[in-house]
Amino acid sequence: MLSKRVIACLDVRDGKLAKSVKFVDTKDIGDPVHKAKQYYDDGLDELVFYDITASSDGRAIMIDVVERVAAQIFIPFSVGGGVRSVDDASRLRLAGAEKINVNSAAVKDPELIHRCSEAIGAQSVVLSMDVLRVTASASIPSGYEIVIHGGRTNTGLDALQWAKRGEALGAGELVVNSIDADGTREGYEITLTRMIADAVRIPVIASGGAGRPEHLYEVLTAGHADAALVASMVHYGEYTVSQIKGYLAGRAIKVRDTHLQTSTK
Repeated sequence: MLSKRVIACLDVRDGKLAKSVKFVDTKDIGDPVHKAKQYYDDGLDELVFYDITASSDGRAIMIDVVERVAAQIFIPFSVGGGVRSVDDASRLRLAGAEKINVNSAAVKDPELIHRCSEAIGAQSVVLSMDVLRVTASASIPSGYEIVIHGGRTNTGLDALQWAKRGEALGAGELVVNSIDADGTREGYEITLTRMIADAVRIPVIASGGAGRPEHLYEVLTAGHADAALVASMVHYGEYTVSQIKGYLAGRAIKVRDTHLQTSTK
């Protein structure tokens, strides 16, 4: 059995670590480079870095922040927000990111997933999906809709259908982020996560809603997720990465040994 992964999400706005609730009321809460190093030292498995305004502002990702973070950690590190081309993906890989995350640009140009997969390998391409619960309809039969531009733009695209298409186009992983649960610390959206995890063969990372270690246990078991993203619960110092992984190990969830971190660079 593969180990389940604990992944910290760093949302960055104007070079500062930021956090929101349901994609609104965003506040600056610290330095992303410092937090990345802190979580790495505490046994984090992976890190996800999102430039949360790059897509909506129509600008490139802040490569300097990526380089500074990559210099501090030696675990898989993915970057998203503003990735619009193979050139963007290649520049991020050169800056130190092991994986790139595509989201808004991939919805507008689905073949971007295929082009990036061909250029840097499927294992390095993550499709991030921001998902909103809606009333089921003929166009959105699952009752979950893809939204883009940091939750600002509805697409009319069914989340389950998009997940399957992303896999077919060459994505190596999916991040399933529930906008309804985002920042609430009341638990992941289990129904959504399980629905997508059961429909694809690639790893699914659950995102949005983690507030207690029990929430990770629930989404990794009942939600069928391969990994769980955390943000608020570690950013605000309520739990450490080692405490979370210790809890999961105590509940018979196979996790990576925090003392055996090795470089993947």
